[in-house]
Amino acid sequence: MAGIEPTPKEERNLGGWDFFLLWAGAAVSLAEIWAGSLIVPMGLGLGLWAILLGHLIGNTPFAFGGLMGSQWGIPTMVSVRPSFGIRGSYFAAGLNVIQLIGWTAVMLIICGGAADAISQFYGYSNPQLWVILSGVITTLWALMGHGIWKWLQRISVGALLILCVVMTTIVFGQYGWDMLHQIPNQGSFPFMVGMDLVIAMPISWLPLVSDYSRFATSSKSSFWGTWIGYFIVSSWMYLIGLSASLATQSSDPSGVVMHLMVGFGWAIPALIIVLISTFTTTFLDIYSAAISGLNIFPDLGERKGVILGGAMGTGLALIFPTLLHYEHFLLFIGAMFCPLFGIVLVDYFILRRGKIDLKDLYQKEGAYWYWRGVNPVALISWGIGFVIYLGFSPMLMEKVLQIKAGFPWPLGSSLPSLILAGFIYFLMKVWVKPKP
Repeated sequence: MAGIEPTPKEERNLGGWDFFLLWAGAAVSLAEIWAGSLIVPMGLGLGLWAILLGHLIGNTPFAFGGLMGSQWGIPTMVSVRPSFGIRGSYFAAGLNVIQLIGWTAVMLIICGGAADAISQFYGYSNPQLWVILSGVITTLWALMGHGIWKWLQRISVGALLILCVVMTTIVFGQYGWDMLHQIPNQGSFPFMVGMDLVIAMPISWLPLVSDYSRFATSSKSSFWGTWIGYFIVSSWMYLIGLSASLATQSSDPSGVVMHLMVGFGWAIPALIIVLISTFTTTFLDIYSAAISGLNIFPDLGERKGVILGGAMGTGLALIFPTLLHYEHFLLFIGAMFCPLFGIVLVDYFILRRGKIDLKDLYQKEGAYWYWRGVNPVALISWGIGFVIYLGFSPMLMEKVLQIKAGFPWPLGSSLPSLILAGFIYFLMKVWVKPKP
């Protein structure tokens, strides 16, 4: 098990194809099909543009974040230390543990519901058992380590992609592109709000990406394997969810798709898609929750952290088996991590020009200790970026914060918060120049 220490070069065995499959497997997800239903008010044409542009924008910082791991062999939360400080990175790690436990629960809830709906076709129903079974297998998958993941992903994701072609053929064969295109949009859903719901998905993976890119044989192969694999398959899943919801006006597009497959005699392949896609996506959440936890509590141990993360996610799914306000969860992820990684990317690529001191990443009183282990400039910049995101998001202001949005903001929240937080950090670093 790797922990949070730099990965030696001799242990870096994942190539470009492995990263393509790793992130394609992460994208083959019922949660991504669900997310496609959130932009139904935009209609097919605008919705497709939001999907493509949102992934183009969100995928780019996502893949760039992975370069920090592939170049230095360090996990994501350790790569946060140069900008936020060693103890300041605990803040990011804590946020990440919360979102990853939440994601684990969301994935298991969706899996349990979909698997149970299919099993009812054979006269059996027990959604809690499906949640427990999926949680246990996914946790074991996370415990395998990167040497085994390489082969698990090649077999499982290859089979999944073939089945997804079947799934897509059934959906569009049933509804037809022309029929979907003729369904009018509702006209009340701002384009950039839809894009924010798309951008939030690759951004939600940014706090994890270096946990895996640190095992890369080269930065170039890691970058392009990550970018292309996630862009293609995540856009594909969003489109399926958008299309199924448009045609049926259902808020559960994954259920629509699974029922279609069952109706066409593809019940077992549908169940395979539900289960395997959960494993190939959710093991990343569980493993990275453990790695983020180790950034704060290094004595916890990676194996114990994985088991604890899997147990917490499974328990949460059993206690709260609903998916209310899923879109708010996505937007809050964007609110937390867009400004945070705007700062991290500006600090690493512009201010430091890709240079860090590996030794000082792990010791007190070094270059990244700042003020008692925290860089106040980074926290202030993050706070401003967080407020910018909330202030420019009418959905979060009105539905979550119960504040009436006074004006529509045409540029959304993701880009302004990411760019402005990074810009404010840049200006403050130049003017204030805290140690170092």
